[in-house]
Amino acid sequence: MHSVLPGALPGSIAWDRVFDFSDYGALLALVHNSLYAGALLGLIGGLVGVFIVARDLPFAVHGIAELSFAGAAFALLVGVNVVLGSLVGSVLAAVLFGVLGNRAREHNSAIGVLMPFGLGLGVLFLALYQGRAANKFGLLTGQIVAVDNPQLVSLAVLSAVVLVALLVMWRPLLFASLDADVAAARGVPVRLLSPVFMLVLGLAVAMSVQIVGALLVLALLVTPAAAATRISSSPFVVPLLSVGFALTAMVGGMLLALGSSVPISPYVTTVSFTIYLVCRVVARVRRPPARVEASRPVVAEVV
Repeated sequence: MHSVLPGALPGSIAWDRVFDFSDYGALLALVHNSLYAGALLGLIGGLVGVFIVARDLPFAVHGIAELSFAGAAFALLVGVNVVLGSLVGSVLAAVLFGVLGNRAREHNSAIGVLMPFGLGLGVLFLALYQGRAANKFGLLTGQIVAVDNPQLVSLAVLSAVVLVALLVMWRPLLFASLDADVAAARGVPVRLLSPVFMLVLGLAVAMSVQIVGALLVLALLVTPAAAATRISSSPFVVPLLSVGFALTAMVGGMLLALGSSVPISPYVTTVSFTIYLVCRVVARVRRPPARVEASRPVVAEVV
């Protein structure tokens, strides 16, 4: 808690809550588990995000996050493991969206119907919960000091499962994400890859919700990959950039949040969004100017 100093301005009090590094060294020693967890999430989020952007699934990510939040809130209400509840909600949502397959991209109304339903259930469960308010708030906006040793082990196991699954299906999944029709003609099991990837995505979302919260999970799973695709189209460079951006946003956001009483999610989202803006500017600067001769026929045709 920050005390109000005599003569202090309200603006200065607010900034003290956002940036206060007076006891930073002592606090840093208390959150090493959270930093390890953030590094794992940055690695997994950066890799999974490549396929989320390629398959145009950001809306599905948000839908899975809301149902993951509902599962975690129900687990909190009945007194069982919150991680397990989050996993169950994410997997159920991923299976449902995976069954929809390509129709989920063509008709986002199905996800739009399920997403507020999951959020409504989560709000209902939290309203019925009589425990600490910090537990409720953490499910939505994340908690930096909530990672204990058992939770870190569970995150490491889930990260290993997701990483192995991605390595096994990386090439066919990338092929199917870029051109599903050609991939199917070449014998790639496109219909099988869709639900399998949605399960992997569900695990990644459940992991992310535990740290950054359900409302802002897109900043970790979508924004870094979207920024990477702004400055490169290489199938080798984009994953590396995406992972680097996700690690910077996650670990950097944690280090900034450590010196404040504000939840972690605003810092992660701000760092992630700043990286995206920088990549857009770099892409605009690197873009060659359009040739006047090439644009004339188009203008004439429109006129």
